[in-house]
Amino acid sequence: MDWIRENKIMQAWLVLTIALFFGAMLAGVQIKLGPTIEKNRRNETLEKVPALVLGKEGADKMAAENRPPLITPSTITVDKIGRKVYYNVYAVRDKGELKGYGIKTNGQGYADRIELLFGLNPTLDKITGLFILEQKETPGLGNKIVTDEWRSQFVDIPSFPALKVIKGKASTSGEIEAITGATISSRAVTDIINSAVSDLHQPLMNAKDN
Repeated sequence: MDWIRENKIMQAWLVLTIALFFGAMLAGVQIKLGPTIEKNRRNETLEKVPALVLGKEGADKMAAENRPPLITPSTITVDKIGRKVYYNVYAVRDKGELKGYGIKTNGQGYADRIELLFGLNPTLDKITGLFILEQKETPGLGNKIVTDEWRSQFVDIPSFPALKVIKGKASTSGEIEAITGATISSRAVTDIINSAVSDLHQPLMNAKDN
């Protein structure tokens, strides 16, 4: 019986050693690739901002004329009750004129965190576009938030009053049609945008006045 017990102990140690080895390897890979992954994410964000703010046609025209807009990144901190919220803001200018803002933010979805990027016009009263940067919503249901069809609802719509998710056909401006079977994911995206618009309105207005 002793040899059986000793054998089980050896097996347990072997499993633990293998787990620690592969864990260390994965951690090493993450440390090595982390900066590259983060750089790629920043580049993806910067690539999406012009079309979200200027519209695809406007962004394509500027690219064809080889005069990309000036994009100035900044971080705005908003004090909420008991916590701070950080927003990545990208001011877009063409020939010195402010054309709008790209706002990068995130929030809880149905399955996991949703990270998104949306555009605001210079007067902050219109949402100009939406792109989903990262999501892990239910395949075939919640993950339809990435589709052009659903995101098109966020092109040139009023930012105030707050957007409202409805089941069925939208009848007025500011209503967002929920994805069938994925109302929670639809509402999560909309709530993330509503919160960001509300939080950033005064800080961005103050920045314009300075």
